[in-house]
Amino acid sequence: MRRVAMIGAITIPAVAVLGPAIAQVNQEMIDRVAAGEVTEAKASWWGFDEQDSTEALQAAIDSGAEKLIVEDMGSPWIVTPISLASNQEIVFEEGCEVLAKRGEFKGRNDSLFAAHNRDNITLRGYGATFRMWQEDYDNPDLYQRAEWRHCISIKSSSNINVYGLTLRDSGGDGIYLGTATQWVTNLNIHIKDVICDNNYRQGISVITAENLLIEDTIMRNTSGTPPQAGIDFEPNNPEERLVNVVMRNCLTENNNSYGYVLAISPLNAASEPISMRFENCRSVGDAGPGFAYNAGATIEGAVGGLAELVNCSFEASGGAGISITKPAEQGVVRFENCRVINCAIKMPAISPIMFNSRRGADAAVGGVEFHDLVLTDAVDRDPMGYNDQGGGMALKDITGTLIIDRDEEPRTIELTEELLAEWMPVVALKDIPRLSLEGLTLRPLVLDSPAAATDVRWPVIRKRGEYLLYADEGDEVSFTVRHIQVGRYAGNDMPVPIVGPSGETVYEGSAPFQEETVVSFAAPETGVYRIALDAGANRFQLLDPSHPLCVNGESGPISLIQSAGDFIFYVPAGTTEFGVRVSGEGAGESVRAALLDPAGEVFEEVDNQFQTHQFEVELDAPSEGEVWTLQLRRPTDMTWEDHYVDLRGVPPLLAPAGTALLVPVEE
Repeated sequence: MRRVAMIGAITIPAVAVLGPAIAQVNQEMIDRVAAGEVTEAKASWWGFDEQDSTEALQAAIDSGAEKLIVEDMGSPWIVTPISLASNQEIVFEEGCEVLAKRGEFKGRNDSLFAAHNRDNITLRGYGATFRMWQEDYDNPDLYQRAEWRHCISIKSSSNINVYGLTLRDSGGDGIYLGTATQWVTNLNIHIKDVICDNNYRQGISVITAENLLIEDTIMRNTSGTPPQAGIDFEPNNPEERLVNVVMRNCLTENNNSYGYVLAISPLNAASEPISMRFENCRSVGDAGPGFAYNAGATIEGAVGGLAELVNCSFEASGGAGISITKPAEQGVVRFENCRVINCAIKMPAISPIMFNSRRGADAAVGGVEFHDLVLTDAVDRDPMGYNDQGGGMALKDITGTLIIDRDEEPRTIELTEELLAEWMPVVALKDIPRLSLEGLTLRPLVLDSPAAATDVRWPVIRKRGEYLLYADEGDEVSFTVRHIQVGRYAGNDMPVPIVGPSGETVYEGSAPFQEETVVSFAAPETGVYRIALDAGANRFQLLDPSHPLCVNGESGPISLIQSAGDFIFYVPAGTTEFGVRVSGEGAGESVRAALLDPAGEVFEEVDNQFQTHQFEVELDAPSEGEVWTLQLRRPTDMTWEDHYVDLRGVPPLLAPAGTALLVPVEE
């Protein structure tokens, strides 16, 4: 009997030795789970196939087992998208790996695990890994570009716990907290001891959550498509919320942009006030700001509430250690016993702590308290700086103490209005209104002008913009649209609508992403045609127009990207003053610009300009109708990317030098 028992003991493992390529289904145990006799199950009872275990793992999850053990089978559980079930704990054994099946996940929202409208789920995986194929998803020859192929997608769910897992190489985020049902937030979420490594968009994205606790979690090496942060709190709508959110003992490290970012501008004054607390959290070596708070530009457009940071440190950030963009009267940001250590060392033109106003701001910036913040900086510069995109926005309610720790003995500085004015002087811009084109009749400056020159550099527009084109009735009109990617942002076909002088749509086409598309139509009437384009986060350029064409900045600043060139605009007869505003995009992205008068003489020039600068022109005598030139160039010492032009007091129409400019018909 002993010998038979021994043979039996050997025979049973021998079946496993033939695997783990395939594990046989254990129907007896499956039936006992279904009958409620067994509440703790093993996933391998439903089978295992090292080529594709999707069916087995999904069936195990759907079994109703209160606790499910996903074993280390010696090779990964290779699966296509898996849907989680409510009221279940899943334990992934140490050494277990769940791997996205290569060549699958073609849907732009295909995530490895998804809990949408689910409740009471725990994923426990100390020493276990979820892994995807980021390099494949980033290859446009293999996949349609997207940023939502997450390791774990949690939407409109409650009582969800994620413990101990390593989440890596996703085509989106390590963990995403969003909505599956409109306005239904995620409730009671606990993330602990998780590592989010080498994900494509974010380590963690939080769109909406109430009672969210993230502890002892590492978010590192995010790179792929912006924002590329360690963690990004980014609601999409005013109805979403960030309430009772706590991060404790967390680390962001070596991410390609922010460490911690509150991108909360979609929330407004009517939204639920935020309540967020960061304790003992660190940012180390992130490429952008270590911590950024980005709210709406206006009092009505910004959310209230409190964000507290206690015993946090921001070290060796490529950007500012702390960046604050918010109206002073909406919300409070409080730093207690925090540290900023050698941030923005390679960007001496900015400060380790930066305040910012947005374009369109209508109120003072601030509402920030510093309680004994220790600042260590190897660069001799002001501790705080101001990037005033709004133009002349004051600073208000910035209070507390800084401890400056340089080579000498640390010294404590009380923040006063006088000291802040010295560090961050506010340059008031004269309020020269932007002119409306409504009611004006436009025509080419030179009547019967030839086709626009093709040997000029047409500006590249970022995100959205509008062009005006002039044609006579019966003309055959054509131009080329270049639809260009920015970084690794996903893109779709871009609509190309053309509206005629009478307001009727005369053409509806599209420009495929990353292609050049020739657009042509017959002009049904004489006058100005509007072409409004929107590339999302990407960019576009119009080339080779057959007729006079201008960029229209009537609705706001013209958004450009790396558009060096000479650009002309018209100063109508009778004009006595006008302004030309130029700016970069945020601290670090700047522009070099010069304004030239009709004789080609330089009126004024600026370099490394990241905040808004206005060329203010007061003419000695009223204009007789003249053309001025704006030269845009790469800045000398700072990043050359997004920049803006805003024409004030003159028709907001900009065109490359050497082309036919559209101007108002003058009496």
